[in-house]
Amino acid sequence: MAGVTMAAGCGVSQALSAGASHEGLRRIAPAFGTVVVPIPSRCKVSRRVKVEAIAEPIAKSTVRTIEECEADVVAGNAPAAPPVPAKPKAPEGTPRISPLVMPARPRRNRRSAALRAAFQETTVSPANFILPLFVHEGEQNAPIGAMPGCQRLGWRHGLIDEVYKARDVGVNNVVLFPKVPDALKSSTGDEAYNPDGLVPRCIRLLKDKFPDLVSQVIYTDVALDPYSSDGHDGIVREDGVIMNDETVHQLCKQAVAQAQAGADVVSPSDMMDGRVGAIRNALDLAGYHDVSIMAYTAKYASAFYGPFREALDSNPRFGDKKTYQMNPANYREALIETRLDEAEGADILMVKPAMPYLDVIRLLRDNTALPISAYQVSGEYSMIKAAAAAGMLDEKKAVLESLLSIRRAGADVILTYFAIPAAQWLCAERI
Repeated sequence: MAGVTMAAGCGVSQALSAGASHEGLRRIAPAFGTVVVPIPSRCKVSRRVKVEAIAEPIAKSTVRTIEECEADVVAGNAPAAPPVPAKPKAPEGTPRISPLVMPARPRRNRRSAALRAAFQETTVSPANFILPLFVHEGEQNAPIGAMPGCQRLGWRHGLIDEVYKARDVGVNNVVLFPKVPDALKSSTGDEAYNPDGLVPRCIRLLKDKFPDLVSQVIYTDVALDPYSSDGHDGIVREDGVIMNDETVHQLCKQAVAQAQAGADVVSPSDMMDGRVGAIRNALDLAGYHDVSIMAYTAKYASAFYGPFREALDSNPRFGDKKTYQMNPANYREALIETRLDEAEGADILMVKPAMPYLDVIRLLRDNTALPISAYQVSGEYSMIKAAAAAGMLDEKKAVLESLLSIRRAGADVILTYFAIPAAQWLCAERI
């Protein structure tokens, strides 16, 4: 065996550098003795490396040509290579059988991680997430009991801190939901379009702190329920009927106020008829042609919204929302809403909730070219958190699988309270 000493300042081969490979060293090593190899001056430490000598020295002048190597192979003198791997043994007691005659074996494409990754049809990344943020007037963050890990964020500091955390892991889309003081609520929800209200102030603050508009998208919620003393998404008549056209009038003013503050995307979640077209017209008349609309197209009257309503203290004072939100039993009706919202100028169509309505997500995906969003709602979030806390589920695996299933169904973006931890897990897997 020959030794090779690598030392700064010595020079016998200008072809080698500090990054010289083991094979490179072997190619210049003689059968016996020591070769001194130069290290560039940036390397401060000399080090002695033992290199196994080859059978015969290979000088540059004796390197064989491609033609010579090919001639050896043609003559039957192929160079030695590792032997064929031994076939793994089955455990003792395995029955001896004749293999099944099957031309197609789908497991062949799943047999290694590399193959599975190569043929994966659906992916999830932080770019697919929209992070819902609850904000309130307080200076301190307030935990939400029904949503472990979520908080009402103080609009001055907590909001900024949370957005910083999101941006650090590649989540650049947020949507704002306000907890409005009861004293500002009214039957007509006029606080919804106050230019100095909580949401417009939050938008202006975010735009000031994060001026790189290209990489930060602010979505807003357009609905009256956080501002309504009745807790409904629209104005309530004395007989309990939710007034449609009068509510749409208020929603248009709300959307314009949010656009004026700097919102990138307004998101009518109220489910009033005709509101998308009216909001598009109001935005255009006010000069906000570039503000997008994400319509809550198929929003179902679901039992999975409970924790969210605690977060915003926006439960209806009476009745339910079944006269404007969709019946969970209905599937084809989603197509009616899809065609209307698309015709009225929606830029994004949403399905809410997500996992109980994967079939509806697929329905919309197959019937429109517009982007599809899906809302993994508070009840979905809290169920996974509760099961994980009880040791019934692996939280990370359950979260990532749930998000993958929503993407697989056809959603382009997902509103999820898991956005930050999911992005952290995904980033860690790619390292």
